Amino acid sequence: MNDHQTPADPHHRRPDGADDKTVEALAALSKALETTERARGRLYDFHQLTGTADFQLGDAVRLLREAGHHEWAEKISNEILGRNVIPGHWTFQIIEAYNATYYRPFTELEAGAKGELAEHRDHVHEAELKEERRTHGHPDHTARPPLPRD
Repeated sequence: MNDHQTPADPHHRRPDGADDKTVEALAALSKALETTERARGRLYDFHQLTGTADFQLGDAVRLLREAGHHEWAEKISNEILGRNVIPGHWTFQIIEAYNATYYRPFTELEAGAKGELAEHRDHVHEAELKEERRTHGHPDHTARPPLPRD
């Protein structure tokens, strides 16, 4: 099947009745969620880096003890090792709170808006941009991946 016979993916086509402003608004909503996904990734980076630092600190405490610096080893161990990063919280608790109070509600609302306003279709705006920008007929600019029977 050549490019002109290959229809755009129906899961990305604009639903009947969806106007330009609605498609634009849903794209902005999804972009905001994508930014939130990136922020959430940074939160996991923070979690893993803080945990790694705590284990490295444990190594430093051990080495200070082995070097005979017991007072410093105890001071660091008691003051920093295993310490809450904010009052009452280790990093995993921050992630759990973020997920429960911000991330999950955001993803649920974004899905609900797309469901009601775009028949659960993702990336309608981007798919329209692709159609507008691609070179029709070029083998590397096809409308969608080939179907198994293509």
